[in-house]
Amino acid sequence: MFYWLMKRVFVGPLLHLVYRPWVRGAENVPEEGAAIMASNHLAVIDSFFLPLVLDRELVFIGKQEYFTGAGVKGRLTAGFMRGVGTIPVDRGGGKASEAALRTGLRRLADGDLFGIYPEGTRSPDGRLYRGKTGIARLALESGAPVIPVAMVGTDEAQPPGRRIPKVMRIGVVIGEPLDFSRYQGMENDRFILRSVTDEIMYAVMSLSGQEYVDVYAATQKARIATGHPAVAGDAADHLPAAPGGRPVPDVQVPVPPQDESGTSVG
Repeated sequence: MFYWLMKRVFVGPLLHLVYRPWVRGAENVPEEGAAIMASNHLAVIDSFFLPLVLDRELVFIGKQEYFTGAGVKGRLTAGFMRGVGTIPVDRGGGKASEAALRTGLRRLADGDLFGIYPEGTRSPDGRLYRGKTGIARLALESGAPVIPVAMVGTDEAQPPGRRIPKVMRIGVVIGEPLDFSRYQGMENDRFILRSVTDEIMYAVMSLSGQEYVDVYAATQKARIATGHPAVAGDAADHLPAAPGGRPVPDVQVPVPPQDESGTSVG
C-alpha cells in the first residue's frame, strides 16, 4: 500500500512533473510473471525513476546503511526504504549477501519483479563496471528472465555528493528479456556464472552507450579513496573493452525522443 501511495499520490506525480522522465522499451517488461530487472547504477535516484516508469511494482536490494542511520533523517530514510520494499544487503558479502539473494528468490518465486544493480555499487565516474555474479546465480536458480536496463542522465542530475537532483530530463531504456534456461542446473559453475554475468553487462552496455571498465566499481572507488591512480580501462591497460572480451557495440548514449518539431517528448 505504501509503495503505491508514494508512487501515485505523493512522490511519483512530483517527479513526473519536475523531471519529465522518458522511457523506451517499456513493452519489454511482462505484464505478469517473474523477471529480474538488471540496471546500470549511476546515482541514488536510479531506484526512484526506474520503478516510476513501470506499471508493476519493482523492489531493489539496498545497502544496509540505508536502514541503520541515526537521528530523524536516518529513521525517515529507513522507514521509506522499508515502505517501498527495499531489501537490505550487507555489501561485505558472506551470509548477509546470501540472505538477500534468498529474499530475491522468494520474490521471484511469487511471480514478482526484482531489481538489481549487477555492478554492486554506483559507478564512480559514469562508466560501466564489471558485474558481480550474484545476478547470474539469481537468474539460474529462479529461472526468471533478465531484462537489461540503462538509466540515462541520473549521474548528471545527481553526481556524488549532491543530495537534491538537478532538474533535467531523466531517461530509462529497457531491453529485450534475456533467457538463460540453457544453463539450468549450472548455478554452481563459476565459469558459467561469469559468462552469464558478462552477457547481461554487455546487454546493458549496448543500451546505455557507456564506456566499459573491466574492474569492479568497488575496487575503483577504493583506489580513488586511498589516493591510488584510478584504472583507466582503455586498451593501454590491456583490459577488455567490453564484457567478456566482446567487441565494443556501435552505440551512443541514448537521448530523449523528439517530436516532428524537434522538441523532446516523453
